[in-house]
Amino acid sequence: MNTILPFLDFSHVFMEVLLALAPLAAFFLFFQLLYLKLPQEFVVNMVKGVFLCACGLILFLQGVQVGFMPVGTAMGEVLGAMNKPWLLIPIGFFLGLVATIAEPAVHILSYEVEKASSGSIREKTILATLSLGVALFVALGMAKIIYGVPIHHILVPGYLLALLMMRFCEATFVAIAFDAGGVATGPMTVTFVLAVALGMASAIDGRDPILDGFGLIALVAMAPILSVMALGMIVTYAKKRS
Repeated sequence: MNTILPFLDFSHVFMEVLLALAPLAAFFLFFQLLYLKLPQEFVVNMVKGVFLCACGLILFLQGVQVGFMPVGTAMGEVLGAMNKPWLLIPIGFFLGLVATIAEPAVHILSYEVEKASSGSIREKTILATLSLGVALFVALGMAKIIYGVPIHHILVPGYLLALLMMRFCEATFVAIAFDAGGVATGPMTVTFVLAVALGMASAIDGRDPILDGFGLIALVAMAPILSVMALGMIVTYAKKRS
C-alpha cells in the first residue's frame, strides 16, 4: 500500500499546473472578451484543449517525480559502478539520441521549420540534425564526468565556435539554431539524462555530483546551435557549388 500512495498524491503537482495554466487562461479570456470575439465553438474547443493539457501535465509531472527521475538516478549509479567507464560514452550517445527523438518540442520545431520554409528544409533533416548533435554532446558530457574535465573548458570554446560559425552561415539557420538550443532541453532530456548523469557522478570515485553531474544540460543546449549551423554551412556550400 505504501508503494501505491506516492502515485495517488496529485495535490502538489495539481497546484503547480494550476498556477502555470491559470494566467494563460486569464490572458486568453481578457482578449476574448475585449478584442477577439471568437465564436462559441472555438472557445469550447479551447476549454477542452486546456483541460486535456492540464491532465497531461499532471500525469507527466507525477510520473517524473515518482518514477522517471528515481529510475534514471538508479540507472546512473549502476552505470557509474561499471569496471569499464569508457563504455559510458557510447551509452551516453544512445541516451541523448533517443531522448531527443522522444522530445515533443523537438518534433514541433522541426514541423514548424518545414512549414515556414515551404518544405525547403525538411522536418526529418532538422530532427536528425538535432538528435545527432545532442547525442554527440551527451557523450561528451559523459566523458566530462568520467575524466573530471571542467565545464568551462568545453562551453567557452563551444560558444566561441558558434560565434565564428555565424559569419559563414545563413541568417535563417542561425535563427533556427538558437531556438533549437532551448527546444532540445525539454522535459524528456532534463528529467532523464540529468538524473542519469547525477547518478553516475555519485557512483564514480572522486567525482562530485554537484561539480561533475551538473552542466550536462548546458552542453545539450549548445549542441543544437552548433549542429544546425553546421547544417546551414553545408547547405550554403551546396548552393554555391550548384
